[in-house]
Amino acid sequence: MSIKVGFEYLTKDSMFAKDDFQDKVNEIHKMIEEGTGAGSDFLGWLHYPSNYDKAEFERIKAKASEFIKNYEVLVVVGIGGSYLGAKASIEALNGLFKKNGLEVIYLGNTLDPNYIHDAINYIKDKKFCICVISKSGTTTEPSVSFRILKTMAEEKYGKEGAKDAIVAVTDKEKGALKKLSTSEGYETYVLPGNIGGRFSVLTAVGLFPMACAGIDIDEFMAGFQDGEKEYSDPDLEKNNAYRYAVERHNLYNLGYNVEMVGSYEPRLTYVNSWLQQLFDESEGKDGKSLFVTGCTFTTDLHSLGQYIQEGKKILFETIINVENPNYDIEVPYDEENLDGLNYLAGKKLSYINHKAYEGTLDAHSRTGNVPNITITIDKVDARNLGHLYYFFMKACAMSAYLNGVNPFNQPGVEVYKKNMFHLLGKEGY
Repeated sequence: MSIKVGFEYLTKDSMFAKDDFQDKVNEIHKMIEEGTGAGSDFLGWLHYPSNYDKAEFERIKAKASEFIKNYEVLVVVGIGGSYLGAKASIEALNGLFKKNGLEVIYLGNTLDPNYIHDAINYIKDKKFCICVISKSGTTTEPSVSFRILKTMAEEKYGKEGAKDAIVAVTDKEKGALKKLSTSEGYETYVLPGNIGGRFSVLTAVGLFPMACAGIDIDEFMAGFQDGEKEYSDPDLEKNNAYRYAVERHNLYNLGYNVEMVGSYEPRLTYVNSWLQQLFDESEGKDGKSLFVTGCTFTTDLHSLGQYIQEGKKILFETIINVENPNYDIEVPYDEENLDGLNYLAGKKLSYINHKAYEGTLDAHSRTGNVPNITITIDKVDARNLGHLYYFFMKACAMSAYLNGVNPFNQPGVEVYKKNMFHLLGKEGY
């Protein structure tokens, strides 16, 4: 099904006139398709759903099946886009507690010794395998964790056994990790040079961990193909990804500086985190852009809800609404009714959760004058998730170009690295 995007809960003054933006959207769309804009060397994701490497795709599925058969835990080593998409997808599709395929844990996303200690202590007596993800192989956080894990694997399985327990997703031809993988004999998959980390979930970066978690990556890729087709026309009446980009750009110009993305399903919490990186790293340049942050309702209604309802009007909300849950539960009847909940007895939690969504949407937008955009999917499955990701990726490219910034670089990230290297005594810094 198509993703339904609702703009009816925007405030009157935040609605844009199509004619004010269509010419600019046409111009940017042409620039994206022809690869003539800033950062266009990193537009490889744009038509990747149509031209991905089918042979590598089959190798991913075969190796994932082997890992599922022979190991208990997969350790995904990566930071930022090298793990967020996989984690978001696995939690969204498998849930927060359900184990399907391998258990997947994550390292390389922090330098905190407590977290790393706890993780290696957890896996040391288990049959673990490793997927290390890095284009260069020299990024500090994943490189430190991989060095530790590689040593553990070689001590546990021997040099030859460790080779079979490690796969790498890295550059096709160059870099420290590629060189190491070739010399050690690790199976490798390509992180394409023309796709940046935050856009890489549709490559082996996301596909391999997802396949190891028992997720149908054929369906996931089919969702990306759905999105590629659906958002190919620049007409704002037909292209909801572009319409969403224009609406959020217009809201920003009206003084709404924060976009609160969220849903009513905790399993989508890391999708919020993926969106934070996608938009904040792509757009946050030159002193410009929305600040994208996340929330999970109804939980955060009991903390952030007061500010959203009555605080300073600096934000708007983008809510991902799921029409049909994967599972449902009925509220039981209680004879004493001390909690006063018998009015809900016999009702499904999905019904109650949806009424919370409807009531909050009305409260925030109509009473609180907080603009809201709704993005509705039928259910959380692999195909819908792939489609949703492509929707946001296409919208992100359009939104950044509307703001006059390069969507595909991240110069600000390098500042902390240089300072850290200097303080640590790295040669040349």
